[in-house]
Amino acid sequence: MRFLVLTLILLLTGCQTDDVKPINQEEQQSTQTVNKSMDKLNQELLSVTEQGNKDKINNLLADGADINTRDSSGRTPAMIAVHTKQLDTFKLLIEQGADINIRDNRTDNPLLYAGAEGMLDFVKVAVAAGADTTVTNRFGGTALIPAADRGHVEIVRELLTTSDVNIDHVNNLGWTALLEAVILGDGGKKHQAIVQLLIDHGADVNLADSDGVTPLQHAKSRGYQEMIEMLVKKEAK
Repeated sequence: MRFLVLTLILLLTGCQTDDVKPINQEEQQSTQTVNKSMDKLNQELLSVTEQGNKDKINNLLADGADINTRDSSGRTPAMIAVHTKQLDTFKLLIEQGADINIRDNRTDNPLLYAGAEGMLDFVKVAVAAGADTTVTNRFGGTALIPAADRGHVEIVRELLTTSDVNIDHVNNLGWTALLEAVILGDGGKKHQAIVQLLIDHGADVNLADSDGVTPLQHAKSRGYQEMIEMLVKKEAK
C-alpha cells in the first residue's frame, strides 16, 4: 500500500511539467555576452594597470571592470601596481576601493610583498589604508618578520610605530621577528638596529623557537656581541 502511494505521488509530481519554465536560449546568450564583456574589461584593466595608465584605469572601472580581478598569478591590479613600483597607481586603486588584503598565488599581498622587498613608501600607504597586519605569507609570517630578517630597518620602525602588527607573532618555522633578526641576520648594524627596535617596542626576549632556543642563545652561538649585550640588558631589567 505504501509503495502504491509513493508511486502515485511520483507520477503526480512528474506530471506537473507545466510549472517548469523551458530554458530560454536568448537569456543564456545574453548572459554569455555579458560575461565575455566583463572578462574583456577585466583583462584590459590588468593590462593598463601594468602600463600605469591611470586615465584608462578610471575609465575601465567606470565601465564596470572588477577592481579586484586577478591575473594568472593571482595578482590584483593593486598587487600589479606594487610589483611594477607604481605608487601613484597603487594609491589610485586604493581610492577606488581596491581590497589590498587579497593574496596572490604565492600568498603575498601588497603589504607582505612591499615589507619583504624593502618598499617603504608602499608599506606606509598600505598601513594608512588599513591593511590587515594579521594576514600572513606562505611561511605563516606577518609583514614584520621578513622585514626584520632582511634588515629593512625603516620598515620595521614603520610597522612598530604606525600599525597594530603583533610583535611576537610566531611563523610556521617557530620564529618571531626577533628570532629571525638574530638567526637570519648578519649581526651587522642594520640587524642590530632592528633587534634594538624590537626590544624597545616590547618584544618578548625570552620567547624561544620550537627547539627551545632563545634569541640570546642564538646570538651567543653566532658571536653577535652587540646583540648579546642588548638582550642581556633587557633580561636584567
